[in-house]
Amino acid sequence: MVTIAFKDLALTNAAKKGMPLERICFTPHPIWGKSEAEMYAYLEGNDPVRGIPLMKEVVDALTKPLTDDEKETGTTTPSVGPPTYVDTADNLQRYYMDNGMTDFMPIILPTQEKVDAMLKGTSHHADEVVGQLTPARGAFPAWQFTVKQVAVNAAMAGAEPEYLPVILAIAASELPSLSSSTNSFATAAIINGPIRDKLNMNYGIGAMGPFSQVNASVGRAWTLLSKNLGNCGLPGETYMGTQGNVVEFNNLIIVENEKDSPWTPFHVQKGFKPEENVVSVFFGYGISQGQGGKGSAIKPVPQFDQGLLYNFTPLTSIFGALAVLDPLVAKDLVELGYETKEKLCDWLQKNATLTVRDAKTMLFTGGAGLRGPQAATLKDDDLIPRWPSTALLNVVVVGGQTNPYYQVANMSYSKSVSIDKWM
Repeated sequence: MVTIAFKDLALTNAAKKGMPLERICFTPHPIWGKSEAEMYAYLEGNDPVRGIPLMKEVVDALTKPLTDDEKETGTTTPSVGPPTYVDTADNLQRYYMDNGMTDFMPIILPTQEKVDAMLKGTSHHADEVVGQLTPARGAFPAWQFTVKQVAVNAAMAGAEPEYLPVILAIAASELPSLSSSTNSFATAAIINGPIRDKLNMNYGIGAMGPFSQVNASVGRAWTLLSKNLGNCGLPGETYMGTQGNVVEFNNLIIVENEKDSPWTPFHVQKGFKPEENVVSVFFGYGISQGQGGKGSAIKPVPQFDQGLLYNFTPLTSIFGALAVLDPLVAKDLVELGYETKEKLCDWLQKNATLTVRDAKTMLFTGGAGLRGPQAATLKDDDLIPRWPSTALLNVVVVGGQTNPYYQVANMSYSKSVSIDKWM
């Protein structure tokens, strides 16, 4: 059973999986936010696609024998097109755009010369398999891709050959930057290690803005390879984000300012050595600007820990929290007694709370207090942690110290991947 909003998606996917006559029943849309009476009205009404009583259709679909045509099965293999294209530059730009292979901005055409040059950025063979991508595991087949295919998308994004190991590491994480969810999710990559300075990556003033070729092209390559190597980002088919997310153009590329941070670098927290080059990927709703207190008019301005906590309270518990702090904020927090990131996360986890009443009314909650035998003793006004574990909270230091600002992302850590492996 599928709501009518996903009719084309359901029929297309069934056909692609070799079952064009799969029995699918459709309900009105939306389901979200409907009362029990409204939901029963859906069930007692007609299928909005076929115009017949919905429940009779469901019963018939489950009980009537399959026809010979319905028993037919098979699979389809997507075409990858010819190995090369010969045409004018303008026509090739149009071809890529018309076929959904870009972010709808002009690309660098991946000529054989440019791809060969890009491949010199890694010691790995062009035909080596890097990984697999899919818009949603289990819902869509995963597409396998090679070093050369990643290099093609890196060239399209405007990357230089020396950036390729970073892009390969992101690709090897197998986290697509575009998912099929109706939520308009975002992804982030934290980059650590000496490669930050080797590539002249921006981790100072404007680090998360459009002020660095390497930061920008690495982020753009993530989107392009997700579309072209993972079947992602086809609106109405493999992308259903109802509003979309501007972050999806270049994603969040966060290069940690290890030089000015008073704390342990993020990759070292994950078990790597300081001299190793690592990318760590995150997934969630997105990011928002933070400030020191509940409002600039409050005097005296609350301490930074209280201000940071205030910006944690609107976050949903379905994802973790990633605090992106300017070095000035990090240093002030150290003066307040948070000598390590772990100590700060421990305090935030204990103090970022919500009431049991609110937790019960939330569709998703990570409130540890609602689990276990003691849950029955909790009262509606009791406070419980918004997140059950400090592992769901992460901190990274980024910025140029022009003002003590920070940003908070409602995003969860996925994994860390070695960049050095792909050099």
